[in-house]
Formats: sequence, structure tokens, C-alpha cells
Amino acid sequence: MKKQEIDHILVKMLDSHRDVSDLNFTVGKPMQVESAGVLVPVDIKDGANTLSPFQTEIIALNLIGGDRRLTKTLLREGSCDLSYGLPGKARFRVNIFSQGGNFSIVCRKLESKIPTIDDRSLPKAMYKIAEEKNGIVFVTGATGSGKTTSLAAVLDNINENRAVHIITLEDPVEYQHPHKKSTFNQRELGMDFDSYANGLRAALRQAPKVILVGEMRDRETVEIGLSAAETGHLVLTTLHTVDAGSTINRILGMFPLEEERQIRIRLADSVRWIISQRLLPKVGGGRVAAFEMMGSNIRVRDTILHGESEGKTYYDIMESGHAFGMVTFDQFLIKLYEEGQITQQTAMAYASQRGVVGRGIDSIKSARGEATTDIEKLEIDAEYNKAL
Repeated sequence: MKKQEIDHILVKMLDSHRDVSDLNFTVGKPMQVESAGVLVPVDIKDGANTLSPFQTEIIALNLIGGDRRLTKTLLREGSCDLSYGLPGKARFRVNIFSQGGNFSIVCRKLESKIPTIDDRSLPKAMYKIAEEKNGIVFVTGATGSGKTTSLAAVLDNINENRAVHIITLEDPVEYQHPHKKSTFNQRELGMDFDSYANGLRAALRQAPKVILVGEMRDRETVEIGLSAAETGHLVLTTLHTVDAGSTINRILGMFPLEEERQIRIRLADSVRWIISQRLLPKVGGGRVAAFEMMGSNIRVRDTILHGESEGKTYYDIMESGHAFGMVTFDQFLIKLYEEGQITQQTAMAYASQRGVVGRGIDSIKSARGEATTDIEKLEIDAEYNKAL
């Protein structure tokens, strides 16, 4: 199988369904694409034949393209990341990994058009993030929840409005930003630097005003990232956590107990925003993003310093912080339900506190004159507990 054949297969898979986000090659299954969050098989020839170990290996080797570093990484560590382009069609972030002695491949389709805050209907607080001059901003969520897209939109806004030097450290480079007002230097893990910690350490000597770190993977990277934020840089990065509160706890958990107090002080001084996001099934097909946003104010800094307590949790602060651009997932879900973008079942399934979302939905239904319960024909039992 030649490279031209691989490219032909990738094109056919992309064109097979609408809203394709991922291409999946797994031994024992036919070729699959993820369309609107659901894996569906693709019939390239007559009959959706299952893939053999030989076929997935040939596809993997063609995608690697003879790169000795990637081949060595795959054999030594069991997986490798790379980018792959179909000229004029699409770019992919590719992960090749070993399972049961066979190779599996997942190709994430990358957007060629740089997203903007308005195009993606991102919360208006994203404009505030783009205006920050220093500190650290975390965008969190599960893999595939759109963290990179949100950060790309923030960087594009900076690029449109500020003449600054921006360095990105990515694995691999996903959105290729053009030079507008800002100057971009986009570095790729493995090709341009060997680890996020070393790349971030080097970035401090490259006179940037904004640094994007693809992922905070370990304690050393977090520590250097905090140092960069403390020395006047704006650091944008991602973490795999479910909400704002767990992001703080996750960072604290990377450090030994005796350093906790010092890290709390540094986080309280450095954190500007924590944005968590999830992709939900949308009414009529497709997906819609839900956000939780926590900015920095006196209450947030105090809670980071001293920990959460009754009536003083991150959730409580975000719930009452609308004037500062803050919002909880539950408030955002209620808004999406009110706009008709998600169903009641979806809102309840993704809620952080189901009681809060349930009451919010009931309030919307009452205002519309809709029934809030399916219980009918309630009446007082006048005979209850009377002596026979």
C-alpha cells in the first residue's frame, strides 16, 4: 500500500459522513469515523471488511513516513504523536499506539481555518482572557472537548489586537497561526524541543509576552509555568480535569505535602482564569459546548489559599460571580436548555448538581406554562387514619 492509496482512503473517510472529527483504525473492526460524537463504520470498497494487523501496520508506517525518531518512540514507549497533511484537504493530529501486539491509529481532524471567539460562540469572558498581560490561564476538559480550539480563538484575538511575541509549545502543532499584529513561533514536541519542561525553560529566554503550553503533564512543567506567569508572561495551557475546583486540587496533588502552602500562595497570585468545557449532543444533531468559567477575585484567591469550606466553595463563588464573567456548568446547561439547544435529559446527564439544574428547568417550564411534573389527579385522602 503506497502513500497515494493511504491519502485516497483518508479522503474517502472524510467525505463519508458529515461533521467527521476523528478517523479510527483498529484491528478486528472496519475503518470508522466519529461523526457528531458517534463512531460509524466506513465502507471504502464493497463490504465493510475488518482490518487485519498487517493493514493497520502498513497504514501506521505510511503515516510515520520513515521518521526514525517517531519509529523509535513508538517501539520504545508504545505510542507516538505526529501531524499529517492532505494537501488542500485537511490536516490531522495522529496517535499511533500498540495494543495486544497490533497497531491502532486515531487521526483527529484539525481545522484549517483559525477559529474566532465570535465564530465559535464562546463566552464573552474569552475577550477578557485575551486582554490579560500576565498570569496563567487553564483550559480543562476531556480529550476532544475543544480545549485547543478555544485557546486558538484566544490567540487569534491577541494576534489581531496586540503586537507581541507569542511562542507555542505543542504536540503536534494543530492550528498554524499567520503573522498579523503579533509574531508567532510555533514549536513542535520531538521536532523542536524534547519535553515541555525544557521547551518552557527555553521559552523564558526567547523574549515572549505570551506562551502557549499544549499540556501541563508533570510537576516540573507546572513549576516552570508558574515561574513564567510570576515573571510577567501570560501562560495559556490545558489540563485533563472535569471542573475548576478539581483543577486546583490536581495541581496541588502534583507536589509533596510540605510544599502545599507555598504552591497555594503561588497559584493564588498567578491564576487568572480556569475554563472547563464539555461537548454535549445538540438538538437536531451535532454538538454544542458547555463552559464553566472561574476568574480571579478576592474570594477565589482566599479559597485557593485556605481551601474550600462550607458555603465557600469554588462552585458557590462561580454561582454568584456572574458580574465578573463567571458561570457554573449548571447555569450554562440551564441557558442551553432555555435556548432549545439541548434536551432536558442531556442537561440532567451532564449536570454537576442535578438538583440545581432540575429546579432551573422547572422554573423555565413554569414561565412557559408547561407542566413540571407528570403526576396527575392528586387529592386529599379524607379517610386517612380514621378509626374504623
